[in-house]
This record gives sequence, C-alpha cells and structure tokens, in this order.
Amino acid sequence: MKMRTIDPKEVPTRDLHQFLLGSVAPRPIAFASTVDEDGNKNIAPYSFFNAFSSNPPILVFSSNRRVMDNTTKDTLHNIQKNKEVVINVVNYNIVRQMAIASIQYPTEVDEFVKAGLTPIASETVKPFRIKESPAQMECKVKEIITLGEDGGAGHLIICHVEKLHVAEDAIDEKDRIDPHKMDLMGRMGRAYYVRCSGPNVFPIVQPVLQIAIGFDALPQSVLESKVLTGNNLAQLAGLKALPTQDEVDEVKKDEGIATLLEMNNPELMIHNYAKQILDAEGDAEKAMKVLMLL
Repeated sequence: MKMRTIDPKEVPTRDLHQFLLGSVAPRPIAFASTVDEDGNKNIAPYSFFNAFSSNPPILVFSSNRRVMDNTTKDTLHNIQKNKEVVINVVNYNIVRQMAIASIQYPTEVDEFVKAGLTPIASETVKPFRIKESPAQMECKVKEIITLGEDGGAGHLIICHVEKLHVAEDAIDEKDRIDPHKMDLMGRMGRAYYVRCSGPNVFPIVQPVLQIAIGFDALPQSVLESKVLTGNNLAQLAGLKALPTQDEVDEVKKDEGIATLLEMNNPELMIHNYAKQILDAEGDAEKAMKVLMLL
C-alpha cells in the first residue's frame, strides 16, 4: 500500500492531532467527574484514557491543553486542587449526553444538569458518580505528569482505583463483564465513534502459554494461497502441531472432500473449503487437515 510520511515537526498541531487520533483508535472514554474547591460539580469526557495496571489498580487519562488557545480544562484544575476523580464509562445509552457534557460551559455551570445525568454520592471520594454509567471507578490521583506547555500538550493523570462499581446486569454467569450488555462506546478520529457490541465484537482465542507452530511451519502451498487471508494463515499458524499423516488420510474418506479433489482445479476448491471452515467454524485443525490433502 502507498504510505504518507508525516513529520510531527512539519505539520500544524491541529492536523497532527487528527492524524494521531485517527490512527490510534478506537479509544475508550473516561467520563471524568470532579469537584472544585467550592464543591461545584464538573463532568467531562476524555478519550486519551486506558487501564495500565491491575495490582495496583491504575487508570491513566490525559487532560490536554486546548490547541486553539492553550487553555486547560476545569477537570485538570479540580484534580490539582483535590487529587480525586471518578472515572465513569460511556455506553450507547448515554453517548449523546456525554457529547453535551463535552461543551465548554463556564466553570460555574453544572454539566450534570446540562446533560440530564444523575449525580450519586461516592463512597471514598468527594466527586459524584454518574448513575447512568454502567461502571464507575472512584479514584485517588497519585500523580500528574505535565508533558508540555504549548497547545495540544497533555497532562497525564495517574489514578488509583479505590472502589469499582459495575452494573449487575452487565455481568454474566461466569462473573465476567459481557461486552454486549455493557455496550460501551469508543472514540475514533474527528466526530467518529464506534459502538462496542453486536456482531463486530467477537472472541479471538489463542492460548498464550501453548507454543504455536508459526507461519514458518506452514506448507509453502498454504503460504502462497490466493484464497486464504493473512488472518486465515494466522489461525493455522496458531496450531500447536501440524496434523499427522493418519489424520489427513482420515479426511480423504469424506465423500465431499473426494469430490473436491476430483474437480478441474482441486487446489482452488480445497482452499475455498478450508477458508469456509476457518471463517464459519473457526476450526483451524480441521482446515489444516483439508489443506494438507494437496
């Protein structure tokens, strides 16, 4: 593919900002709740955000200086004063309300009221939780790292999670969060978002403690396939071993397979069948046995 090379020193910050955000996506959204020294409530969304440790439980988000006028947000001021924040997650049900809260209202304006969201008391910190959010994390701020003084520069806010509240109906029978029930939103570049539920959310099971054969162990005819994609090849490369000859011979007994092998272009037919197995069933072992018939 043809690539454009961008030197951060040679493009305006506003353009670099959009290239970065369009490339590093989707990003989770921290809907940060804070209070100032007078007790005024504030909520604002931040997509420079992620979890960085579970022991200790650490979340980090960045409140950047505004590109246009180099000012900072109320969230940063409040955290500098109080060293506390509640990080609420954003699901589909409240994403439009989150957008309202992102407006630059004057400091004295309560975004809970403007966005139609409900403040509820936290257990360990002063900032309020957002009742409508399916996960709310009460945090003490450990450190604020300033990355620069110009517009676009971030302030990394390192947060220790004191309490985590998760909606019961988003937790499945295995005591884990069901992404479809959580229905989270992610931020892309510009005004684009992504909804993290439905058919675009799927598992990729790859045992990390099991040594896989890798691409270099795949037969050359498989590697050079005109049908199989890079993802298909990776499914095969994730196997712990290639099928034995006896296992491959057993597949030959299938009447449907025998028919494919008798066609004018058996390699194309076999590769198409193997791809169907990989895409529809995710059975790499079965697909590999079929491919090794050639």
